[in-house]
Amino acid sequence: MKIIKVILLALCATVCLKTAFAQAPQSKFAEVNGIRIHYLVAGKGDPIVLLHGFAETSHMWRPLIRELAKNHTVIAPDLRGYGSTSAPADGYTKTLMAQDIHALLGSLGHKSIGLVGHDIGLMVAYAYAAQYPAEVKRIVLMDAFLPGVGDWTKVWLLRDLWHFHFYGKTPLALVAGRERTYLEHFWNDFAADPNKSISASDRQFYAKEYAKPGHMAAGMQTFKAFEQDAKDFAAYAKTPLKMPMLVLSGEKAGPVPHRSGQAS
Repeated sequence: MKIIKVILLALCATVCLKTAFAQAPQSKFAEVNGIRIHYLVAGKGDPIVLLHGFAETSHMWRPLIRELAKNHTVIAPDLRGYGSTSAPADGYTKTLMAQDIHALLGSLGHKSIGLVGHDIGLMVAYAYAAQYPAEVKRIVLMDAFLPGVGDWTKVWLLRDLWHFHFYGKTPLALVAGRERTYLEHFWNDFAADPNKSISASDRQFYAKEYAKPGHMAAGMQTFKAFEQDAKDFAAYAKTPLKMPMLVLSGEKAGPVPHRSGQAS
C-alpha cells in the first residue's frame, strides 16, 4: 500500500511539473521589420497579444500569461527599443511600432488576434487596430490617452508629466547610470500606493533592462514621437473601430480613451 502511495505521489508530482512547465512562457526572438524582436509565448488556442508600457517590458505580463495560457496562445513582445528587442535610433511612432508587432505575428502565422495594450502599449495597440482592423477580434486599452484624439494636449502639457518632454542629449546624460532613480519616479510618484507598486526584484530587473545601450534613449523617443503620433491618430480617428472594446483605468489613474469617434 505504501508503495502504491509513493508511485501515485510521484506521478502526481510529474504531472504537476509538466503542467507548470507547459504554462511557463518561452523566451524567443524573431528577425522582422529590420529589427530583432524578443517575445514571450505560452499556451495554445486563440492568440492574445499583450503590449507593455514604459518603465516596464514584456516581463510585466508574466502573472497574467500564466492564467491566459490555460486557454489561449499568449504572445507578449518587448516593443521596439525595450527589453531584449533591438533599440534602433528611430522608428518610435506608434504606427511603426505597431507594424513591428504585425510583422512578428505574421511570421508566427497569426492573422486574427485579441489585443491588449497598457500605457505606451495602449497607443501601439490602437495604431495596430486602426491599421489592421480586420485582424483584431477584440481589444483592451488600459491606463493612457491617445495623442491627437480629443483634448489630449491638456494631458500632454500637464506640469507633473514633464517626462513627456524629457529627451535629448542632456536628459540622457543626467539619467545615465541612474536609470533606477529615474524609473522610481514612475513606480512611486504615479502609484496610488507606492508600497503596493512594483516589487523590489522587478525594479532591479527593469533598471538593468533600461540600462542596456540605447534603451533609455529609445524610451524617451517614444515620448518625443507623440507629436507625429497625434497627426497619425487624428487621421485614424476618422474611421471608428468596430471590434468589441474594453477600456480600463484605475480609480486614481489618468484619463483614458473614450468611445466617441476615434475608438468606438
